[in-house]
Amino acid sequence: MSTNDSLSLSSRVEYFRGEIEKALCESLNIGDNCPLRLVEAMRYSLLSSGKRLRPLFVLLAAGLCKGDYRQAIPAACAVEMIHAYSLVHDDLPAMDNDDLRRGRLTCHKQFDEATAILVGDALIPLAFEMFGELSSMELAGRCSIELAKAAGAAALVGGQMDDVIHEKSLDDKPETASIDLLKKIHLRKTGALVRVSLRLGGIIAGGSEKQIDALDEYGKNFGLAFQITDDLLDAIGDENKVGKRVRKDNKMDKWTYPSLLGISNSQLEAERHVEDAINALNIFDENLDKEILIKSAQNLIGREK
Repeated sequence: MSTNDSLSLSSRVEYFRGEIEKALCESLNIGDNCPLRLVEAMRYSLLSSGKRLRPLFVLLAAGLCKGDYRQAIPAACAVEMIHAYSLVHDDLPAMDNDDLRRGRLTCHKQFDEATAILVGDALIPLAFEMFGELSSMELAGRCSIELAKAAGAAALVGGQMDDVIHEKSLDDKPETASIDLLKKIHLRKTGALVRVSLRLGGIIAGGSEKQIDALDEYGKNFGLAFQITDDLLDAIGDENKVGKRVRKDNKMDKWTYPSLLGISNSQLEAERHVEDAINALNIFDENLDKEILIKSAQNLIGREK
């Protein structure tokens, strides 16, 4: 890849992130009936510095299916709101009990636990409200169902529940860990929102079922590779670069890829999923959005945050 090509990729990503950031800011103009403390906490959590990976995937998938990315911006915001709520709740003392997120205090540490819970409660309906800005109510309904399934009891929340069960001493905690069970957890906890981001972009752009299936396959493998490298960051990462506490998984006796496979085999497993993610995009024509998705997968290997 030439320097100019690399700059083109970077410029498009930064442009998309700017569009997403602007739309997220506008979405928080909720009105006078929202208590100031709640909107401040929502702003703190939703607008914190992050990669905006999931909303970016919505726009890239729309472009890959030859759609207008601007039509997909409401869905991009919706996915990021669900992601932000899940992080706020995941950081709570009853869950992962984290003090830091993206290099600063978690929501419940910056405000308080009750406010953090209510932030999550407020972001969920706001996410579905965003679909009202799509081009038709039929499309809004289909996208709402897709996101509801991905965020629900059989996907994101179910994955979180299994993660809690396997982390804490609960009555139904299984006695033995396995890679298959760990993958099942992360296909829901991490993978569900990645997959639905790509699916939503394809759906809004009018992509074919074959295209949407390919995007889903990319998302499945990207999500697994992301989680494996996230586990590796906790095991061998630098806290100052990662932006959150590290070495906590081992202290909590948590199931992770490094704890089950070891560092080297975990790295190989991540590389395999990255390759499978990239191969899933073979059905699409070459364009800038495809190159960004390929580069996004490749960047997971050796990431530092």
